[in-house]
Amino acid sequence: MTRSACAALALLGALAAAAPVAAQQPPTLREWTVPWDRTRPRDPYLDRQGRVWFVGQQGDYVGVLDPGTGEFRRYELAPGTGPHNLIADSAGFVWYAGNTAAHIGRLDPRDGSITRYPMPDSAARDPHTLVFDRRGDIWFTVQGGNFIGKLTVATGEVRLVRVPTPRARPYGIGFDPSGRPWVVLFGTNKIATVDPATFELTEYPLPRAAARPRRLAITSDGAIWYADYAGGMLGRFDPRTQRVEEWPLPGGPTSRPYAMAVDDQDRIWVVETGAQPNRFLGFDTRARRFLPGSDVPSGGGSVRHMVFDPRGQVIWFGSDANTIGRAQLPRATTAVP
Repeated sequence: MTRSACAALALLGALAAAAPVAAQQPPTLREWTVPWDRTRPRDPYLDRQGRVWFVGQQGDYVGVLDPGTGEFRRYELAPGTGPHNLIADSAGFVWYAGNTAAHIGRLDPRDGSITRYPMPDSAARDPHTLVFDRRGDIWFTVQGGNFIGKLTVATGEVRLVRVPTPRARPYGIGFDPSGRPWVVLFGTNKIATVDPATFELTEYPLPRAAARPRRLAITSDGAIWYADYAGGMLGRFDPRTQRVEEWPLPGGPTSRPYAMAVDDQDRIWVVETGAQPNRFLGFDTRARRFLPGSDVPSGGGSVRHMVFDPRGQVIWFGSDANTIGRAQLPRATTAVP
C-alpha cells in the first residue's frame, strides 16, 4: 500500500472516531395501548412523580399512565368538553383546554373535582394549546376563535388578544429565553409574538406564501423553529435579524410534519405524519443536518404533540392509533456551549 493511501485511510479513521456516533443512532420508541378505544389520546405532560398525563380528545377524559407499572387511570370530564391539550403544575393540579366547551379547566387529582375558567368572549370558542410562563400563569392559543390568551392562575382572570390576520388559526405556542411567548399561525404564513407587559401583538410573515407553520420549538439561542405542515419544511426564524432559513424534510413536500419538540442539547425532534407509519426524526441545529429516524411502531395515524423530559432523555407523545408513546433519545457527544 502506498504512503498516500495509508494517509488517506488514517484520515478516514480519525474522522470516523471524531464523529458523534451516539447522536447518529435513531431513537428507540415504545408505546402503551390506552385501554379506552378510539378516544384519540394526545398531548402528554409529565408531573413531578414521572407520571404521564394526557387527554382523550374524543372520549372527554383526562388520563394518566404510570410508566413503571403500565397502569392507567381515567378522570371523567363533562360530555362535550373535547379536551385538546393539558399541562400539570408544581402543586399537582392538571390544567386542560376544553376545546369544544370554551373553557380552561383545572383538575384536582386528589378528588377528581374540576374548576372551570370560561372564556370572556364568546368568539373564543376553542382553547387549544396551553403553556406555563415563568410565574406559573398559563398562555394559550384559540385556533378557530383567532386569539392568543393568558390565564392568571392566582385570580382566574382570562385576557385575550385578537390576532389581526383573519382566520390565522393560532396553533403551537412556546416561550423564548426572555419569557416572551411565540405562536405559529397555521392558517397563514406567519409567526406571532405578544409582549407580556403590554399585550401588543406583532406578526412576522415567512418568505413563502404557501407555508403553514403548525408547531414550534425554541432553542437556547432564542431561535424559533417551526414545522411547515403544508410544504414539508423545517424552518428557523431569528427574531433578532428576522432571517428565515428552511430545510426540506427527508419525507419530502408531503411529509406533513406535525408534533415537534426540542431537547436540552438543542436538537429538534419532529414527526412526519404524511405517511404510515409516522416517522420520528431529529435535526442537529448546530451541524444543520437531519438525524436518523424511527418509524412509530403502531403506525401513529397522526402524532400531534409531544414533550421532552430531561430526567430520562425521552420524548412523550400520543397517537391516533390509541397509544401513548415514548422515544428514548440517543446520547449527544457534546453539550450545548
